[in-house]
Amino acid sequence: MRRALVIVLDSVGVGAAPDADSFGDIGANTILHIAQACADGLCEQGRNGLLHLPNLQTLGLVPCCQLACNQTIPLRESIVPKDAAFGCAKEISTGKDTTSGHWEMMGAPVLFNWGYFSNPTDSFPADFIVRLIEQAKLPGILGNCIASGTEIIERFGEQHRLSGKPICYTSADSVFQIAYHESVLSPAKADAVCQIARELLNEYNIARVIARPFSGQNANDFRRTANRKDYSVAPTQTTFLDQLLEHQGRVISVGKIADIFANKGISQKIKANGLEQLMDSTIEAWQSCRDKDLVFTNIVDFDTLYGHRRDVNGYALALEQFDLRLGELLTHVKDSDLVILTADHGCDPTFPGSDHTREFVPLLSKGAFQSGSIGIRETFADIGQSLAEYFDMPPMSNGKSFINHTQ
Repeated sequence: MRRALVIVLDSVGVGAAPDADSFGDIGANTILHIAQACADGLCEQGRNGLLHLPNLQTLGLVPCCQLACNQTIPLRESIVPKDAAFGCAKEISTGKDTTSGHWEMMGAPVLFNWGYFSNPTDSFPADFIVRLIEQAKLPGILGNCIASGTEIIERFGEQHRLSGKPICYTSADSVFQIAYHESVLSPAKADAVCQIARELLNEYNIARVIARPFSGQNANDFRRTANRKDYSVAPTQTTFLDQLLEHQGRVISVGKIADIFANKGISQKIKANGLEQLMDSTIEAWQSCRDKDLVFTNIVDFDTLYGHRRDVNGYALALEQFDLRLGELLTHVKDSDLVILTADHGCDPTFPGSDHTREFVPLLSKGAFQSGSIGIRETFADIGQSLAEYFDMPPMSNGKSFINHTQ
């Protein structure tokens, strides 16, 4: 039986990419800088001391980082990789966003430019706003700026509750985000607004519309809920997910994966929120896998809760919590399986600003192949190509397989 698992550690980059200067990201290194902050005693809330990631080390995290940035990350223990293939990968897509990273790893790199809203204020075209308000029958919008998701609901949340106007904002990504209190917009109304925005934004080539519901009584206790929903454009090329379905396989999405691919190439969608629930759902899905199944999970907390918020301590704690659950997951992996851990971009919490960072991503693999270094890969698409070889399927158009090609 052949079954595969891909876990995306959202934003866990391992060092500035060769083209980081084009993105203003020279010097970014998500994992190294978190580990250094721990070593310097700056991450002592809920944890203490050096960063402790024994299971990721078993899969080759340390030599992976050495390949990417030629530095050794300070960790609590020295653990040699065992029965694992490890390396890192560059991104060839034009952006450093979620959509581009995920599509590329499944064999469909984004070689065109997404549209972006780059003005800090009055960010959205006036004609688009007029049409959105008219078609969605809204009393208006609030925000219309580049902002952090938590900060903007503190600024506009109370005004939104009084006026019924949704809070609309963007970031450095190709995205239009709509924040709303769950007592103000019903799920059906929010979905209608997002669907209209998605349609209107196609002409601007915007990758995602994201619904960002929140709850609470006032600015002091507003909190985003677990009912986030992404409205993505469909991949512009055939992905490995499509190909697996065509060959009678199944793709089980855990977390936001299905939304990123606009539900294209997805057999089953498992909604989960928070690191623990995401890992619970992943382990449960993995245990029930059958032949030619792929479980595809995104651990979003690293990015949304800690990377963008520049919360180094929280990021370190989340990495250690994930590592603990990874140890549990690995007890269910057989020699014939293929497990791949990677990331879609970086989001260095020590770096200026609050945006993603252009970085190498880790490739940590375990299963049916030779163990050792797979080196620096030229594209994330090597993941999709490796999956195609593993499942004995026709090759993808992009990428080179690392199955049985260790250095």
